[in-house]
Amino acid sequence: MKDQGREATAIAPATAPLGMGVIEALKRYDAPTLSNAIEMFDVRPRNTGFMTSAIRCIFPEMGVMVGYAVTARIRADGPPAEGEQAVRYPYIDYWNFILEHPAPRVIVIQDMDARPGVGSFWGEVQANIHVALGCVGTVTNGGVRDLNEVRPLGFHFFAQHVIVSHAYVRLIDFGLPVEVGGITVRTGDVVHADLHGVQLVPRSIAADIPAGVDRVLARERKIIDYCKSPSFDPTDLERIMRDLQEK
Repeated sequence: MKDQGREATAIAPATAPLGMGVIEALKRYDAPTLSNAIEMFDVRPRNTGFMTSAIRCIFPEMGVMVGYAVTARIRADGPPAEGEQAVRYPYIDYWNFILEHPAPRVIVIQDMDARPGVGSFWGEVQANIHVALGCVGTVTNGGVRDLNEVRPLGFHFFAQHVIVSHAYVRLIDFGLPVEVGGITVRTGDVVHADLHGVQLVPRSIAADIPAGVDRVLARERKIIDYCKSPSFDPTDLERIMRDLQEK
């Protein structure tokens, strides 16, 4: 939301949760398996719905992160411009907005600077605040820091940069759609991420994902088992793969 060219805080409506059973089920699958399952439902083009490799998993040992997106935007490269409207610190309105949305929560932050990653919103203090607010991690095209202090918290970092300073970082607004990693993320979107990358899970099929995974794994297992067979023959492999494709 903008007022005479000024960026201002925006509030998005809360989105109903899918249920912890669905969230826990999604956490069982790595990103490639989940991506393959989503393809089975043909609900979006296969080259959409996931972020580019510019967004890196900083703590791959933490495994899968799943949660509901809460969006925000920041700037850090230089002091606030004359007339710039930012969210005042302490960020009580922002914190309350986070709590309006279902847990587990993933904070998705767009760094609006021409040079994203000059200053980090994320460090030991913000990570602890957001853990207390029921957040499990962040995804940002900006920077993160204090890795040794944040890692023991179990708070996931997916970021484009690991950097030194917070510079002039400030929160510009929250609740608006953001552009991170080449895709648009909205508050309430279901985020799934691991060491392979970050993707969005379509809500319309989220509860059906386990069935899709079972179908994917069954197909893959037939191919893999045959490849390990002593009677392996490329002609038979072609037939098997063609039959699977037609089902």
